[in-house]
Amino acid sequence: MTTASRSAASMPKTLPAPDSAPPTKRATLNKLPYIERGTPQFMRVTLALFSAGLATFALLYCVQPILPVLSHDFGISPAESSLSLSFSTGLLAIGLMFTGPLSDAIGRKSVMVVALLLAAICTLICAFMTSWHGILLMRALIGLSLSGVAAVGMTYLSEEIHPSFVAFSMGLYISGNSIGGMSGRLVTGVLTDFFSWRVSLAVIGVFALAAACMFWRILPASRHFRASSLRPRTLLINFKLHWHDKGLPLLFAEGFLLMGSFVTMFNYIGYRLLSDPYHLSQAIVGLLSVVYLTGSYSSPKAGALTSRFGRGPVLLASIIIMLIGILITALAPVATIFIGMMLFTAGFFAAHSVASSWIGRRARRAKGQASSLYLFCYYVGSSVAGTLGGVFWHNFGWGGVVAFISVMLLLALLVAHYLKRLPEAARI
Repeated sequence: MTTASRSAASMPKTLPAPDSAPPTKRATLNKLPYIERGTPQFMRVTLALFSAGLATFALLYCVQPILPVLSHDFGISPAESSLSLSFSTGLLAIGLMFTGPLSDAIGRKSVMVVALLLAAICTLICAFMTSWHGILLMRALIGLSLSGVAAVGMTYLSEEIHPSFVAFSMGLYISGNSIGGMSGRLVTGVLTDFFSWRVSLAVIGVFALAAACMFWRILPASRHFRASSLRPRTLLINFKLHWHDKGLPLLFAEGFLLMGSFVTMFNYIGYRLLSDPYHLSQAIVGLLSVVYLTGSYSSPKAGALTSRFGRGPVLLASIIIMLIGILITALAPVATIFIGMMLFTAGFFAAHSVASSWIGRRARRAKGQASSLYLFCYYVGSSVAGTLGGVFWHNFGWGGVVAFISVMLLLALLVAHYLKRLPEAARI
């Protein structure tokens, strides 16, 4: 072999691969290395998915701190006002049943980019709506659009990141969700107090447009994506396989219970703090969203701890922290309520980080569909429990809300106990 040929043979093969590759190239794609922690590609993926998660949760939950304002402006009850969030999460859940399989067929990045752009545009339109039904329509379209980001982001990470770093990477992605939820609530809560809720929604929409553009530019194209068929028969077969697994249905139930608890707490804590005996301002209630920062720490930390202790024990511990937190909020002092909110939020994001990363470990194929099923149950929990919590608030006050959430968390502990007894890497 000549010197030139030996040199050429020793050069690394870095073949760029699009989101969707023909079958003849699949063998080549399988040989491409996974993205590992500490590399420039890992930094690009982390920053892109962090910004997408941030924008997604900011768009989804920006209305939560202004629910009392919407109740006043449109003359509606707390439960009716919560529909502005429940419609978004409900349509997001429905959309997940289509966008996950769609990304399995046409690619991950393209679906996420279009979805994020549409959600930002709908938020800008929502800021100018004058009727309550028009607002609900736009909020429903926002949720439907964001379904193209929620499940696909998780699937992209499980495919492209080295298996040793998936849990850590998923934790970073979910920390972006936590900061996005905080930012959306903080911006709308504060700006509504000084300007109006319409101005605050417009600001969130512009921010999301910028995040979508950055995401489009820096996210690397998929290298391990394999296009699958969108034929109904294939989708049905994969659907049955996911539900026949011993662990996946338990993880789906866990998503319902965790998210239902989380959204219920944040939907009605504002009503409590704005009324007797606290009478806090809208800006102060919005500032309480800084508790989301605990999630930006706990989610990657939980991902790292799973490598040491296993997913089951970490999930159990995270739910126990949530339960302790919600019980503490039943006490009267504002400082104590704030501490309870911090514990509750940290526990939630840690638990969600563990459960969502577990999906990719158990699903043998059609991972996008598996992630969609998890998040479908996750957001159905948000929609159903978030609205039902309004009934408990109206009839029993904050004590009723705490009891409702505590029951859901006790059920989540029971589910986590059964998950802990299953092999983590079991296959369908």
